[in-house]
Amino acid sequence: MTKQLHGLYAITDPALMGERLLEQAEQAVSGGVRLLQYRNKQADPARQQSEARALSNLCRAHKVTFIINDDPRLAAGVDADGVHLGQSDSDILSARQILGADKIIGLTCHASLENALAAEKAGADYVAFGRFFPSRSKPHAPPAEIDILHQARRRLSVPIVAIGGITPENGGALIEAGADMLAVIHGIFGAGNVRAATRQYLELFG
Repeated sequence: MTKQLHGLYAITDPALMGERLLEQAEQAVSGGVRLLQYRNKQADPARQQSEARALSNLCRAHKVTFIINDDPRLAAGVDADGVHLGQSDSDILSARQILGADKIIGLTCHASLENALAAEKAGADYVAFGRFFPSRSKPHAPPAEIDILHQARRRLSVPIVAIGGITPENGGALIEAGADMLAVIHGIFGAGNVRAATRQYLELFG
């Protein structure tokens, strides 16, 4: 993988960002996020294409890894760095056929180490566990215990993402338990000052 999978991983949210998508993404990028995921399932295809292309250009200019949520064809179309798949989305093999060998594929594993091991075997470049804390963005997501990060660190060789209600106050414990990346939505894009919020999280990574 040409891009390092480590650090703060921001995920866009149309409900929080609205028409300020590019502006707020730029603040997060300038604040120091290492990965940015575009997620907007409600938008029509033309809007998705337009927004994803703008974010792709922004990330490339700042050497930030750019990931598309759930849509390998959109990721290929805007030359994103990769795609993030949920358990019910396109499978890893199909995504790999669309994107090619050099792109990043991540997979949501909730609280299942078995799913993570299977994902690694299938060629995933990273796996994501969570939610670890009550989440405003996904309140009904299955909960995960921090111990799964300890287990995953022992048994997986791919990088690990933690997601779900992560704040600057509770994120350090997840990194200590084995998370390489912290994925954040509301804590960044729900903040009054996106850049300042981003920098608070960065302190967790030293």
